[in-house]
Amino acid sequence: MGLLTIGAFAKASRLSPKALRLYDELGLLPPARVDPHSGYRLYDPAQLERARLVAWLRRLGMPLARIRAVCELEPGAAAREVRAYWAQVEADTAARRDLAAFLVDQLSQRSQLARQSQLSQQSGKDIVMSSAHSTLGVRYAVLSDRGSVRMSNEDSGYAGPRLLAVADGFGGGRHASEAAIEALKPLEAEVPGAELLSALEDAAHRAHASVCELAASDPALRGVGTTLTAMVWSGSRLGLVHIGDSRTYLLRDGELFQITHDHTVVRSLLDEGRITAAEAASHPGRAMLLRAMGGGAAFEPDLALRDALAGDRYLLCSDGLSGVVPAEEIRRVLASVADPGDAALELIALANRAGGPDNVTCGVAHVVDGAEPPAA
Repeated sequence: MGLLTIGAFAKASRLSPKALRLYDELGLLPPARVDPHSGYRLYDPAQLERARLVAWLRRLGMPLARIRAVCELEPGAAAREVRAYWAQVEADTAARRDLAAFLVDQLSQRSQLARQSQLSQQSGKDIVMSSAHSTLGVRYAVLSDRGSVRMSNEDSGYAGPRLLAVADGFGGGRHASEAAIEALKPLEAEVPGAELLSALEDAAHRAHASVCELAASDPALRGVGTTLTAMVWSGSRLGLVHIGDSRTYLLRDGELFQITHDHTVVRSLLDEGRITAAEAASHPGRAMLLRAMGGGAAFEPDLALRDALAGDRYLLCSDGLSGVVPAEEIRRVLASVADPGDAALELIALANRAGGPDNVTCGVAHVVDGAEPPAA
């Protein structure tokens, strides 16, 4: 078969002539030959396979620069790249879905309040609105230990009536983790549920700025940074901010869920199917962070809003716990130990019995009915 005109090739590849001209200019899909007299682009039928791959990847929404890289790979490696891209798309979509649900809920509540106010004005009577979310209390504790190997403790933790936070510092002793948590403490003031995400985002930026200022203040602290995982309560709503590889677990109805996503190289490789879970457990780069506050990592915190239920038990912990204590042991302690402080103490003991290779910090919160008095 001879060379195809751009029109014939466009029809066969399901790409428009305009797209083919663009891909030629970008070096993504150059024609086999360009007629020196007419300037017409001519394509080899053997290029159809690459052209169809480009068309499919564009339908996925993949950026052209990444498509170019995928097209240069052998099929197995190309498949892994597509899997990795789609895993990121799904993660981004889940985050946007949570935000959309939050906005719909908030706007619906405002609409209902406006309608009730209008009816009240029309009738001349006061109308008492009951909250859509009952008020809950929290019993909480946080403990930190340097572990069995490290000479100092770079972790920091905080527990209060409205704020629970864990930070795992690196590169400069405790300074970075303490700076991050100090920047969050204003969240102990009551934050309306409708403002939780905005307040958390602002606090995260303050914390990041504090860590960056610390790094700039002294050449010896140039590489300091920290992870941060924190939650703030407002009624039965809680806001969660997370960056790095400290974790938040939720025990609900006897089941344990990890509700944060590790921002590590190994977690990324695992999500993309490049390594197995068994390989991830012993991977030499499992502590390498893709996101953190300071330390040269990207600053992209995850933000989420959740509904809490009476009986929920939350654990925030540094990787000194999650890296050595199996999830089933964590579940057992959270489910069986009635006091948050005792639970934190037992979890730290488990980490140390497993070798205690790192600092370990545990913040535990038990959600109780508002009628039950919260206690530290």
